Amino acid sequence: MKISLGPLQYFWKKNEVLDFYRAAAHWPVDVFYLGETVCSKRREMRLRDWLALAHELSEQGHDVVLSSLALIEAESELSALQHLVDNGKFGVEANDLSAVQLCREGGLPFVAGPTLNIYNHETLALLQRNGLTRLVLGADQGAQQVAALRRQTRLAGHPFPELEVQVWGRLPLAYSARCFTARAHDLPKDDCGLCCQEYPEGLLVQTREGQPFLTLNGVQVQSAQCCDLGPELHDLASHGVDIVRIAPQRQDTDGVVQRFADAIRQQHPLMRHGDCNGFWHGGAGMAQVTLPSPH
Repeated sequence: MKISLGPLQYFWKKNEVLDFYRAAAHWPVDVFYLGETVCSKRREMRLRDWLALAHELSEQGHDVVLSSLALIEAESELSALQHLVDNGKFGVEANDLSAVQLCREGGLPFVAGPTLNIYNHETLALLQRNGLTRLVLGADQGAQQVAALRRQTRLAGHPFPELEVQVWGRLPLAYSARCFTARAHDLPKDDCGLCCQEYPEGLLVQTREGQPFLTLNGVQVQSAQCCDLGPELHDLASHGVDIVRIAPQRQDTDGVVQRFADAIRQQHPLMRHGDCNGFWHGGAGMAQVTLPSPH
């Protein structure tokens, strides 16, 4: 089982991004996903900067994948996506069907990102015929969906792709043409002042009772709780998960990566450090399902 570091979902300053990944180059990470997936207005890191970083990480022995936007809304974004696909060296995580189309036209294999919403084997087979080689499970999908997809794929006589699941971090739940962070500041999206940079781990939304509910991150809505599937590592392996994804965060990402790397190497589950695991077990995402004690 390999470890991946998913794409950075927040808007950090360029020097913070570079410092983070140059430190991460020394962590036990097998696959790095690089690029802006949330908002095209976040331009401190241009494509050339992501590519330069990708080359640095690749030269240090890491696999690198360039991640695309999850929501394409303008011709300029489509043009930028074409440049990303045409990079000539690194694979692409397609988070939108526009990226799938461009990869197909270029004859390039791709990773199906979690926002492609692949819920049945017919869709999976169609995308495999068009170049899908790895499937990143959607945030709301879990063990039951994996088992069903594998069973249906096997009955149809098709091979199953490499499988990746997010095991740590806030879960990306939805995207919108509206910018929720700008709205919270009473600003229009077109004149947002890039206020999301004020929230390096998103803007927490609470219920009237003061309970954490969601996290706003520009046009993206995330879970308030941190998903943690460390105690489920054995279950993930039994469902054929090849790669476990850790979402970058401001604090202690190195510690999280090391905990998972140690647990995988020693083949033992982790104590739970995060808040929720409900989606993997087929329940509400914010739930924390207690696993039975081993006998």
